[in-house]
Amino acid sequence: MKKQDSRFNLKSKFTPSGDQPEAISSLIKGLSKEEEMQTLLGATGTGKTFTMANIIAKTGKPALIIAHNKTLAAQLAAEFKEFFPDNAVHYFVSYYDYYQPEAYMPVTDTYIEKDAQINDEIDRLRHASTQALLTRDDVIIVASVSCIYGLGNPKEYEKVNMKIEKGMKISRNDFARKLIEIHFERTNADLTPGTFRALGNKLEFMPVSETFMISIEFDKDSVSSITKIDPVTYQNIENPEYYFIFPAKHFITDKDQVDRAIKNIKDELAKQIKKFEKEGKLLEAERIKRRTNYDMAMIKEIGYCSGIENYSRHLSGKKEGEAPDTLLSYFPHDKDGNPEFLTFIDESHVTLPQLKAMYRGDQARKETLVEFGFRLPSAKDNRPLRFEEFLERVGKMIFVSATPGDYERENSSSIVEQIIRPTGLVDPVVQIKPVVEKGNYKGQVQDFIDEAEKEIKKGNRVLATTLTKKMAEDLSVYLKERKIKAEYLHSDVKTIERIQILTDFRKGKYDIIVGVNLLREGLDLPEVTLIGILDADKEGFLRSEVSLIQTIGRAARNVDGRVILYADNITGSIDRAVGETERRRKIQLEYNKKHGITPKTIEKTIHDIVESMESSHDKAVSREIEVDLKILESKALGKKAGKSKKSPIEVLIKMKEDKMKEAVKVLDFETAAILRDEIFVLRKRVEIPEEPKIKNKSRLKKVE
Repeated sequence: MKKQDSRFNLKSKFTPSGDQPEAISSLIKGLSKEEEMQTLLGATGTGKTFTMANIIAKTGKPALIIAHNKTLAAQLAAEFKEFFPDNAVHYFVSYYDYYQPEAYMPVTDTYIEKDAQINDEIDRLRHASTQALLTRDDVIIVASVSCIYGLGNPKEYEKVNMKIEKGMKISRNDFARKLIEIHFERTNADLTPGTFRALGNKLEFMPVSETFMISIEFDKDSVSSITKIDPVTYQNIENPEYYFIFPAKHFITDKDQVDRAIKNIKDELAKQIKKFEKEGKLLEAERIKRRTNYDMAMIKEIGYCSGIENYSRHLSGKKEGEAPDTLLSYFPHDKDGNPEFLTFIDESHVTLPQLKAMYRGDQARKETLVEFGFRLPSAKDNRPLRFEEFLERVGKMIFVSATPGDYERENSSSIVEQIIRPTGLVDPVVQIKPVVEKGNYKGQVQDFIDEAEKEIKKGNRVLATTLTKKMAEDLSVYLKERKIKAEYLHSDVKTIERIQILTDFRKGKYDIIVGVNLLREGLDLPEVTLIGILDADKEGFLRSEVSLIQTIGRAARNVDGRVILYADNITGSIDRAVGETERRRKIQLEYNKKHGITPKTIEKTIHDIVESMESSHDKAVSREIEVDLKILESKALGKKAGKSKKSPIEVLIKMKEDKMKEAVKVLDFETAAILRDEIFVLRKRVEIPEEPKIKNKSRLKKVE
């Protein structure tokens, strides 16, 4: 498909300042010299994202930005969308809200089936990313490390895309069959991405990467009109002359490939059974025979089986041990196969170790499954890239971190420092206080609460970091019991919920966020004026020099930022972290004095990233609620609500509950389900769930 003529158009009211111009110039010079790896050592709040944006705009190359977690990736995607509103900026992360991989534990003879909960909206964004890469040359993808996991072959994915155009000779039934061939599913209910329905001489479908729907009207055996429609209001958006339809799944295999794959799977199965029988492993031989034959039958009948990804090597036609296709395969390459895009590794000191570890962890689990007859040896080729394979497949790399690791320092041809903040902001003042209770001092938790309440009264926000998830949860409950608006945040909280919590935190719904290590690298929260690091002297990963510097940096975006380290002993990590913070303070203070700069808190727009990820159904529910609330405030219902001591939302809940019961009585379950969803959203607005009582408050005492 012909790509669109385009270029990156950076929009910002700011121009590079401080040491940003020198950093941008140095890094671009390195790229022009074909330097493969460089490092941007940028202190927190110095505008590293703005520097990256300027490099992308000046080089004009598509870019991949890899972040170490989904929350940071979402924040970066929002920032790049603001910088490049006219270009294609997309978010690509794992589409699992919950994922339990298939595993076997020989010691207890326990087999664990794969269990996963897929987030449909994130799946839609993944398709939007790959489709943009195949159709445009002005693409920026912000991704997590999931970008090195197996994805369908881009050539097969692009090959089966279908163009529908006005006047095209095709019947409604033939068009429906073509949609089914590219994995669209037929439905009689509301459309969701990847589904279609037939209505008279029309056929409506929702592209897998979009939230609008396309209505195709047929006149006998030809297309008479194409209409893009808003699925909520059903209003026409536009009437295009043609539309390209991409497959509903990334893994696309034609019939010939399936037939060849089945033959190869049978051959491998025969070899594996023979091997097990020779070794006297009759149970394993019977197990692999039964499981594989069942999977092959499913693939032949419906083109799919549970765990089909374990046969990806055969389905794709790749050789044993050959690297899988990944998101990197969708980026542009020259005629010799060399990457023609830039790669930024954000917070590289954390992201690089993740990239290195993915393959080893995956293979250890697969080896056990193969050894005990749960999977064929070819399942091991369904894997993430090895680190050396990753390096071969990316373009020129720029590592970005305030605390680069050994790999970056040893392999970068140049390390460019960006220490000065254009805002004049100085690294926060760091204070060290004891952990344990002593005399009039009530210990770290009570002292933190006292200090936090001072900041909250000024309208500021506060962060607290703990050593464990349980401690974060217990401390947030304890704060709520003190009537403080608090919430915890850690890796067990679902992706979109994490993003929503941080957005609400910035908006003022919460005054304190308690977390473990999600409150470190890259999170941009300029409203934060105080950070309490509990148990700062417990030397280890979460209290290392790098971790402490990163956490301290979260308070460097506000002119009143300060950090309290609770420690009874000054560890080497504390000493080095405080020393580096003081060094950076000195550089910034000298710059401010020389240029007559008065520091100002960073002003950053609060983006509701979650809103863009909301499904059409969720948006429709929210819209309906807002309309009903306005009606409730009108004279007719306003009088009714006025007589009640309940809030308008509580009155509306009661009204909708009554309507839901009436709908159930007449068997109108569709209306009842919509009302149920509306009631659920309304309850979340007014009810504060009863917090579980802390069974063992001594858990809090342990850190005092």
